This record gives sequence, structure tokens and C-alpha cells, in this order.
Amino acid sequence: MSLRSRLIWISVIAVFGIYAAYPNLFSEQERLDNPWIPDAGLTLGLDLQGGVHWLLRVDTATVMRQELDVNRSQIEEDLDARNIAHGELRVVEASRIEIDGGDPAAIRALLEDRYTTLAVADREGGGLELTLTDDWNTYVLERGVRQSLEVLNNRIDQLGVREPIIAPQGEGRVLVQMAGDIDPETARSIISETTFLEFKLVLASAPNRELLEAQYAAGLPGDTEVAVSHGSDGAVTAAYLVPTTPALTGAMLEDARLGFDRRNRPIVQFRWNGEGTKIFRKFTGDNVGSNLAAIVDGEVITAPRINSRIGREGIIEGAFTQEEAAKLAVALRSGALPIPLVIEEERSVGPSLGADSIRQGLNSILIGGAAVVVFMVVYYSTSGLIANVALALNIILIVGLMSAFSATLTLPGIAGLVLTIGMAVDANVIIFERIREERRSGKTVRNAVQAGFNRSRLTILDANITTIIAAVVLLYFGRGPVQGFGVTLAIGIFSSVFCALIVTRALLELTLARGGERLRI
Repeated sequence: MSLRSRLIWISVIAVFGIYAAYPNLFSEQERLDNPWIPDAGLTLGLDLQGGVHWLLRVDTATVMRQELDVNRSQIEEDLDARNIAHGELRVVEASRIEIDGGDPAAIRALLEDRYTTLAVADREGGGLELTLTDDWNTYVLERGVRQSLEVLNNRIDQLGVREPIIAPQGEGRVLVQMAGDIDPETARSIISETTFLEFKLVLASAPNRELLEAQYAAGLPGDTEVAVSHGSDGAVTAAYLVPTTPALTGAMLEDARLGFDRRNRPIVQFRWNGEGTKIFRKFTGDNVGSNLAAIVDGEVITAPRINSRIGREGIIEGAFTQEEAAKLAVALRSGALPIPLVIEEERSVGPSLGADSIRQGLNSILIGGAAVVVFMVVYYSTSGLIANVALALNIILIVGLMSAFSATLTLPGIAGLVLTIGMAVDANVIIFERIREERRSGKTVRNAVQAGFNRSRLTILDANITTIIAAVVLLYFGRGPVQGFGVTLAIGIFSSVFCALIVTRALLELTLARGGERLRI
């Protein structure tokens, strides 16, 4: 390619870099207020613009109990369908299913044939004991984490957060980072609430738990529990005896939204998916005249009487304010968390700390860049000045590319930018020293420049390929600031190689074409 063609391509790339980078000279509000400024720029990370950080832990006991509850219900149905004699089936300590009496041999045969995810053992005093196999135990936990990640993504989207970080962190933990001006209380209420919706048949009721339990002198029936509702003052207003296993959960919801009843009181309107509609229609049809408790996060919101078969749509009434009903609808619409998540670690970074980090990062770039510019001009004279022009274009391209790809700039990312400046100059030093060697061997400046670039190319590519491998590893395995460092480093490597081998060479050749052999290196 001729020198003219290369200069045209370099000019086009430089214009693109300037166009993509210049919106960063304006604040986000200024970009929104002025239509002539592209609404694109670097997204600042948590450590630069402030925000919130959570490390959430999965409630493994609940995960295991839910899985065992499902298995217990299925096993009981299979045993009854095959007329196999059995005693009570119960989940004990969220760790195992115990089966009393019956025909142990027939029960074992059924379990070993159809329930390969359960390990079967004899129980002291008779009966069988079932536990999840190690492989299935691990799978259930991983499945719960994956489902939680999907729900958290949906919920955080409702907050309008840009570029949140939501990722698994070790075994049974989830990392959540949200940068920007976010109210920690609002975010915590959206994230930490399980908003687990259940519908259960009311077996008995009383004004409080004590009166309800008094109705059962021998103890509550098996596979049942007590759920209560509270008034605005926090006092218990009613207690209900309900089955442990729900008839239906919010996992089958298709939509939920704020609505108002005939008296203009806030309600939550919901709609089931196809499977949920089928189950709900049959359940309500079989229990006309009974009461149905809508339970959110363990508390009974309402327990109306079932007057007729209910199909796809329904409502949840309660002592809601409009804000509470809207918040519940958002949480249900974005998905019910399959398992509770506990905030294990919480940190908030204020905007002032982020501003200090930005100022210190810019100072490091300016001081480091100024030192490099002075060194190159003093040590390499005219060619050093050309290298500084290529370096300036390199920085513009890095910022422009990161803006174009909506990359997140973190404090380690600024460190990566400083490192990239040093690496870019290092490539020029290798080239210039090679040119000097060629000059000492008696070659003309023009021939020395050509030989210097040709013979240093492999060295520069080799050094940068090994670095790009490290950057790719950081991008793939890293999270948060580590990933931010990897992004800046990866983009910086490609830009630096381009500026060192293409831009610097083109500028040197242009100088030679205009000034002959007077170029000083």
C-alpha cells in the first residue's frame, strides 16, 4: 500500500477515534440535554462513580427442603397410584425424606427404578430414609443460583441500572454491583426480598397462632404449618393452618401489575401461564367453598373464599398502599426468586470517593504521560516527537473504542491505560534502537528506517501476543475491577501495535519524503 493510501486510512481512523471519544468531555446530563452530542461515552465503574456492592449467599437449607418437598409429593402420588402400602412420608431437617412402615421392598423397588437422584437406606426402627445423591445435590444448588441470577437481572433492569455486574461468586454465592446514584434502601428491598408467592388451601383459621394450635391438642397434622397475617401496626390479625406444599407458586406467573378495585383500592392483578392456568383451574374447581391463602414471603396477604372455578387471571387484595402494590407487582413480574438470598456483605461507595479516584487517576495519566513525552523528545529528537504524536492518537483511539463498545472504566482500568502508554512507548524504543543499529552499520536513514521496522516487527508482536493472552484470561475469569483492567489492556494492546507499526512508520516516511536525510533519530 502506498504512503498516500496509508495516510488516508490513518486519517479516517483518527477521525473515528476523535468522534467516538469527544462525548466524554461532557457530563452525562449535558449529553442528554444536547441532541448534537452523541449519547455515548465511557460508563464509569463502581469505584469511580459510586454505587452499591453486595455479596449474596444462597439459603441452601431452603433449596434442599424445596427439592425434597417436590420429591416427597411425587413419591406419595406414585405409591398411591400403584397401591403400594406405605406409612407417612415427611421431610426431616431439610436433609432427608423418611417413610414409615408399609411394604419396604416394594417401595425400594419403585424408588430405585424411578428416582435415581435419591439414595435409599434403611432407617433405624423400620422404614426407609431418602437423601439426595451428591451429584444431584450439587446440581440443585447450581440450578438455584442460575435461576436467581436470571431473576436478579430482571429485577435490576426494573431499576434502570446501566451495566450492572451480576455473577456467581464461589459456591452458593452471587456478586451484585450497581454503579451510579442508587438509593441503597430501594435497591436492597428489590434484591433481598424473595417475593415468593404461594397459594395454599386454608385448612383452619383462628385470630392468632395460640388459639389455632389449641384446636389440635395432639399437635398439628402432618405436612401442615401455620401462616399468619399482620396489621399495619405489626400485630398478628389472623392465623391459618395450611399445607406445607403449595398448590401453586409464583414461578408460573406470566404477568403481574398494579390495579384498583371498585372502591379504588390498590390491588395486584396477575395472570398465569398455560401450565399455571390448568393447575389453578382444577384446584379452585375442586375446592369451591373453601378459603385460599395468597402467601407472599411467608405472610398471608389475603385468604378469600373460593366461590367458583378460577381460570387464567386473578387478583391479590390486601391492606396495600399504592406504592406497596406497585412494588409487589414489579417483584412478581420480574420473577419470583426460587430461593431466599441473604446479604452476606454490603458496601457503598459515595460519589465523592469516586470523584477523588477519577482526579487521582487523571493526575497519574498526565504526570506519567508528560514524563514519557519529555523523555522521547530529549532522547530521540525529531523521531521522538513523531512517537509522541502516535502516542496521542493511541490514547484517543483507546478512549474512542471503549466508548464505542460501551465499556466500563474502573480505577484498575485507568491503571491499564497508564500501563498501555508505557507499553506503546516501549515498542517505539525497540524500533528506534533498531534503526540506530542499522545506521551504525552504514545504511542511509531511509534504508535504516525500513530495516528497523521490518526487523523489530516480530519482537513487538511476540511481546504483545503474550500480553493479550493475559488480558483475555482477565476478561474471561475476572469480575468487576479485574475485568475492567482486562478490557482496557486488551483494547490498548491492539491500538498500541497499530500506532507503533503503522502510524509511526507512516509519519517517519512522510518526514523523510519531505526532509530527505535530515531526520534525526
